[in-house]
Amino acid sequence: MPGAIRLSFLKPLLPLLVPLLCLFGCSATKPPAPKPAATGFVIPNVTPPAAAPAAPNPLFNVGPNGERLPAVMLGIDVLEADGFAAVKGKRLGLLTHPAGVNRRGVPTTEVLRRAPGVKLVALFAVEHGINGEFPAGKNYTDYTDKRTGLPVRSLYDGKTRKPTKAQLKDLDALVIDLQDIGTRSYTFISAMKNALSACFENNVEVIVLDRPNPLGGLKADGPPMDANQMSYVGAFRVPYVHGLTMGELARMTKDAPEPTGPYSLTDAQRARGKLTVIPMRGWTRAMRWSETGLTWIATSPLITDFETVKGYPMTGLGCELGGFKHGVGSQYAFRGILHLTTKIDVYEKELRALNLPGIDFRRVSAPNSKGGAGTGLFIEIRDYDAWRPTELNFHLMRLACKLEPKNPFANATVAQRSLFLHLLGSRAFYDDLVAKGRNVDVESWLKQWREQSRIYQQQSQKYWLYR
Repeated sequence: MPGAIRLSFLKPLLPLLVPLLCLFGCSATKPPAPKPAATGFVIPNVTPPAAAPAAPNPLFNVGPNGERLPAVMLGIDVLEADGFAAVKGKRLGLLTHPAGVNRRGVPTTEVLRRAPGVKLVALFAVEHGINGEFPAGKNYTDYTDKRTGLPVRSLYDGKTRKPTKAQLKDLDALVIDLQDIGTRSYTFISAMKNALSACFENNVEVIVLDRPNPLGGLKADGPPMDANQMSYVGAFRVPYVHGLTMGELARMTKDAPEPTGPYSLTDAQRARGKLTVIPMRGWTRAMRWSETGLTWIATSPLITDFETVKGYPMTGLGCELGGFKHGVGSQYAFRGILHLTTKIDVYEKELRALNLPGIDFRRVSAPNSKGGAGTGLFIEIRDYDAWRPTELNFHLMRLACKLEPKNPFANATVAQRSLFLHLLGSRAFYDDLVAKGRNVDVESWLKQWREQSRIYQQQSQKYWLYR
C-alpha cells in the first residue's frame, strides 16, 4: 500500500474542550459505545466561501473556444481564471505528480511555467517521481526534469519525507497540486502535511490548489488513528476514509492542535505558518469522481481509475496480512480478491452470508504470471449510498483467522506487525484480533467506528470549503 503501548479507549468526549482530532485515540479491547456528539459540544454552522459555488448540471460546459470542459473547475483552473493573483511576483516551488493537471489535461507545471509574472523555480516530487518515473517504494535523490529542465527536489530519498531548509531556501511559496484518493494511508496527504510543517518552520508560504475527494465528501468510515501509530502511511488522526479534500485537510493541519509526535505540527509552527487554499468551483460534497466530468489520471501504478479508487479502502487492509490477496491474476487491483489456500466455493459462501450493505460478489478469471488463469471474486458496489467503504476488510481479517491453520495476525513478524498497525491505526482492534482470532466481534468494532466517524464528520465541518 502506497505507500506497543496499549492506550485505553477514548473516554467519551472527555473533556469537551479537547481539540477535534484528539477525540479519536485507541479503543479498549472490549469497545464501549461513544456518547453522542451533541452532549455539550457545539458544532459551528459553517458557511462555505463564495469562491466555491455549486456546479449546475450537466457535467460539462462550453469553454471560450467552443470546447467541452468539465463543469468542475480545479484549484489550478481557478488560479488561472483569477489571473494568477495568488502567485504573481513570487519565487515558486511546485509539489505535484502526473495527476496534477488542469481540467483540460494540461500539467500544472506547464500552466505555471507559462503564466505571466510567475517564476517557477523548482519542482518537488513524492513517491513515483514527478512524471511517474519510479516504481512503488523506490527511493531517489534530486534530479533534473528532462521535459522542463527544472530541478526536481526529492521528498522520497530514503532519508526524509519532508522538505529540507536547503530545498526551500530560494522560495517565497510552495504550491501543492496533488490528487488524493480519500483514504488515510495513501501517502500524498502525508506529503502535503510534511510540506506544511517544513514551510511553516522556514517562513515559506504554502498554496494548495484544491482537487476533489474522488469518493465524495459525505463518507467517513473505518477506525481512527491512534496517536502513537502515526506515520507516513497515517499522518492524520482521522477515520480511514476521511471525507475531506486536500485543501480541507491542509486547513485542519493549520488550525487543529495535535498530540506531540514526529508527524504533528507544533503550536508555534501553526501560529506562524501562512496557508492559502485555492478552492474549486462547481464541486459539491455529494459528487463522486464519475460525476465531475474530469478524466482520472493514474495516481500510482495500481490506482488507474475510479474503480480502483473505490477498491483501495475496501480490500487494502484486509489483504495486508493472511491469505486473502487483492487482484485476480494480473487484473482487478483492489476490486478482485482471492484466498491463496482456500477454494473459492468456501470463501464465496462465507462472504455472501455476511450480506454487507451496498455490495455483491461475482466470479472473475484472469491470466496469472504462470500462464494459467486465476479465479476470484470481483466486488460490485450495487448501492453507493449504502456502501461502507472499509467494512469488508475486517470481515476478511476474521475470515482469514477461520480459514487458515494459524492466526496470521498472531504469527506476523515484528516488521509485518509494525507496518500493519501504522496502516490500520488501532492497536486495540489488532490486540483483540490476535487474542480472539475467528471469534473477534467485528460488528461491535464496526458499530463503534461508525459512531466515531459520525462525530468526526460533524466536528470536521469547521474545515469544509464545500457543501
